[in-house]
Amino acid sequence: MAVVTSLLEPDFLRKLEQLTLVSKKVFNGQLKGERRSARRGTSVEFADFRNYSLGDDLRYIDWNTYARLEKLFLKLFMEEEDLHVYMLLDGSQSMAYGSPSKFEYGKRIAASLGYIGLSNFDRVGSTVFAERMRDHLPPVRGKQQVFPYFNFLEKAQAGGQTSLAASLKEYALRTRRPGVAILISDFFDPEWETGLKALLHRKFQITVIHVLDRTEVRPDVLGDLKLVDCETGEEREITVSGSLLKEYQKAVDQFCGGIQHTCRRYGADYLQAITDQPFEDLILKWLRTVGLVR
Repeated sequence: MAVVTSLLEPDFLRKLEQLTLVSKKVFNGQLKGERRSARRGTSVEFADFRNYSLGDDLRYIDWNTYARLEKLFLKLFMEEEDLHVYMLLDGSQSMAYGSPSKFEYGKRIAASLGYIGLSNFDRVGSTVFAERMRDHLPPVRGKQQVFPYFNFLEKAQAGGQTSLAASLKEYALRTRRPGVAILISDFFDPEWETGLKALLHRKFQITVIHVLDRTEVRPDVLGDLKLVDCETGEEREITVSGSLLKEYQKAVDQFCGGIQHTCRRYGADYLQAITDQPFEDLILKWLRTVGLVR
């Protein structure tokens, strides 16, 4: 099936088909797929025994054990089911910054990981949020759903103020089944940790992808400037000197390091993505380092 999208090149899509999203936890799914479930079922992988009860299927009695112990035991097997993958994309106005913008870069990440999931019969959903949940695509399954999934991302636009805390708390309450949550944001919300805790409370496996523009990390401006907050419109005039730039860079390093430290403390994976870095390397190499894909 030929897939065409403005977000990803056809050659890159073929490379993505060789990858799989990794679930480090065991979740209950819905349909038989390619993942281990917490439930016991009737697949080919043996899991455990239990005592036979009247009405159990005689086909699963372990007759070898009966010959030794003269007691009936039933074989249990590990059932395989589909994984739920949730792409959570920050669509606030601050994500519109840069060329390419952080939002476009984030959409490409969501498109790539969603395509991997759909190619492997995982259930993939996506939500774009700002001050609250905004655009929402419920989980879909199967490669035939690639077209509506890409269409959803292509139409998404950035705008509005950021509230990771409110958005993620709302998402955690509204989502019935936990799974792998991939959070893509610049994290310009001081209350973001509250939102992370809300997802953790619902037992999501979380990967944080921290998207920044190079000029946000290492600006090269000097002199008198007027800074305008793109979300609130607040203005501030400053004079940028070499020493102030060093202080700024120190603050940015502390900001990013603090997010990484918090993620580690709560068992979430963290990866920083700078938008001028090669995109294919991010998906094909760097995401392997945090164990999200293989």
